[in-house]
Amino acid sequence: MGLKIIQSYDNSFVLEPNAKAALFGLLTGENFLQQVAVQLQCSRIEFAELLFVPVPYSSDTPKGMPAEFEKYHESIDFAIVNVPPNFMFQAKIFKPSRLCAVYRVFKS
Repeated sequence: MGLKIIQSYDNSFVLEPNAKAALFGLLTGENFLQQVAVQLQCSRIEFAELLFVPVPYSSDTPKGMPAEFEKYHESIDFAIVNVPPNFMFQAKIFKPSRLCAVYRVFKS
């Protein structure tokens, strides 16, 4: 069985206003922020209000994300976090099935 090479992938999405508000509320919840900060070993984090759909790895997207988000992956001032599936369910977001969120990291 060989690998299937994907030439292009549509990573665009639009969230309904209510779903977006619910998801942003979950992603900025104090408990969640503290849990992620502990995992990242930093003093605190702040949601940058940036979301993206992970994309298949390819020569154009070697990090599995849209190219415009790679700068956050490479920066020590930001962290990319998979949105927990239960957050997606609670916000009633079923398409896309996965999202990643960008957080600003504060070390001190």
